[in-house]
Amino acid sequence: MASYSAALYIILLFTYRFAISDMSHLYLSAAHKSSGKTTISIGLCAALREHKGFTVQPFKKGPDYIDPLWLSAAAQRSCYNLDVFMERPDANLDIFSSAMADADIGLIEGNKGLFDGLSVDGSDSNAAMAELLQAPVILVIDTRGITRGIAPLLHGYDTFSSAIRIAGVIFNQVGGERHEGKLRQAVEHYTDIPVVGAVGRDPALEIDERHLGLMPSNEHHQAQSIIHQISDTVRQSVDLDALMSIAATAPDLTSGNRDRHQVSPDIRIGIPRDAAFGFYYTGDLDALQQAGAELIFFDTLCDRKLPKVDGIFIGGGFPESSMQALEANISMRSQIAEFIENGNPVYAECGGLMYLCRSLSWNGKICRMAGIIPADVEMMHRPQGRGYVRVEETNAHPWPHSSTRRVEIPAHEFHYSKLENIEGPFNFAYRVKRGFGVDGCNDGIVYKNTLASYTHLRDVEGHHWTQRFVNFVRARKRED
Repeated sequence: MASYSAALYIILLFTYRFAISDMSHLYLSAAHKSSGKTTISIGLCAALREHKGFTVQPFKKGPDYIDPLWLSAAAQRSCYNLDVFMERPDANLDIFSSAMADADIGLIEGNKGLFDGLSVDGSDSNAAMAELLQAPVILVIDTRGITRGIAPLLHGYDTFSSAIRIAGVIFNQVGGERHEGKLRQAVEHYTDIPVVGAVGRDPALEIDERHLGLMPSNEHHQAQSIIHQISDTVRQSVDLDALMSIAATAPDLTSGNRDRHQVSPDIRIGIPRDAAFGFYYTGDLDALQQAGAELIFFDTLCDRKLPKVDGIFIGGGFPESSMQALEANISMRSQIAEFIENGNPVYAECGGLMYLCRSLSWNGKICRMAGIIPADVEMMHRPQGRGYVRVEETNAHPWPHSSTRRVEIPAHEFHYSKLENIEGPFNFAYRVKRGFGVDGCNDGIVYKNTLASYTHLRDVEGHHWTQRFVNFVRARKRED
C-alpha cells in the first residue's frame, strides 16, 4: 500500500505543477470537533495567499460567524457559509460556484467531525457537503495520545462512505520527530492516504477562546500577527504543493448561477460593525445590496452620531464584552432609541436584541443599554439556546409577506443570555417549533417597527428575509 500511495502522490504533484483546475478546491474536516482544523484552515488560507500568490476563497460549513471572520482576515477575501440544513443543495452549489468565479482555489472548512450531523443518515453532515461539492477531503487529526492507532481510525473513515474521497491527512498537535515518524510509518504501511503535513504542538498557535468559541478576529488586537504566525508554521509544516495537486483533481462544478436582479440603491441601512457587533453573513449583506440597500457601517462604541439611514440592522456579537463602552456612549444609545420610537424600521438579532433591552448583567456588573425592550438581560454560564431552530411566523410579524401560507423557517440560535424582569406582554413574530427563543415557545419581540429576536436568519431559497426587510424599509420611507 505504501508504494501505491507514494506513486499516486508523485503523479498528483506532477499534474499540479503543469495545470491548475479552473475550480480547484479542498474540504478540510476532522474526526471530531476541537481537532484544530480552524487553525490549520486559517494558516492554509494565509500561506497560499502570501507564499504562493493564489486568490483563496474560503467557505465555512454550517451556522458560524466567528470562524468566517478569521478565514476572511486570513484570505483577505469574504468567507461564505454553506449549509445543507437551511439551504437547498442546488442553492449551495450556486453560492459556491459564484464565489469561486475569480478564485484560484477554494478552501471549505467543515464543522464538527466529517460524518457528524443532526440526521442519522448523514444527509446534513460534512461528508454530504463534500459529496455535493465533489471536494477531495483533507482530514486534520489531533494526534495527542495516539500512534499506531491512527491507521484503523483513518481506515474506518476512508471506507465508511464510497461517496467521498479522503485525499490526504494532516497530523496536528504532534509531540515531536519521533512521534511524527511513528504516525507516518503506521499510515503509510496500512493505508493509501497521503500524509501532507504534520503540525507540532505550539501554544503560540492557540487563539483565545470564550463562551461561543474563538475570540472573533474583529475584537483581537493582534489578529493579523497571529494569522501571520500560524501561516508561517503551516507553510513549514504542510506540503502546499501536494495540497494544490490534490485540489486540482476536484472537478469544475456547474450550477444554475441564479443572479438576482440588482436594484439601484434607494434606501440606506445602518449596520453596526465593531467589537460588540460583528455577526453578519456575507451572503446576507450581498443580498441586502442586491435588493437596493446601501449599507452604512457605523461603530456603536466610538461614533457619537447615528448616520443618516432609513433602517438599521443590528447583528449578533458580544455586547457583554463591550457593555461598559456601550453604556458610556450615551449619545448613540439615545439616538438609536429615538430612531425606534419614531417608528423607523430596525431588525436586531441576538446581541442586537440584548442591546435594545434596559440593562445587561455579566460577571457581577450591570450596564444600561438602549432601554427600548422592557426587560433586563442576564448572562448565564450555560447556553440558553443552541443549534438549529425552526420558527413559524405569526400575524404580528411586521414585514409583509407575498404568501399567506405559514411556513416553518430554518434558522439557528446560540446564546448564553436570557431576559429577566420582563414587563409584558410582548407581541411575538415567531412561534418556536424547534429551539428556545425568548421563552421556549416564542421569539421575535415586535415593538412599533422593530423586530428583535434571538433567532439568526439566513437569506435562503424560500425565505429571502433581506428582500422583505428592504421592502419594509422602503415602504416606511415612502410614507414619510
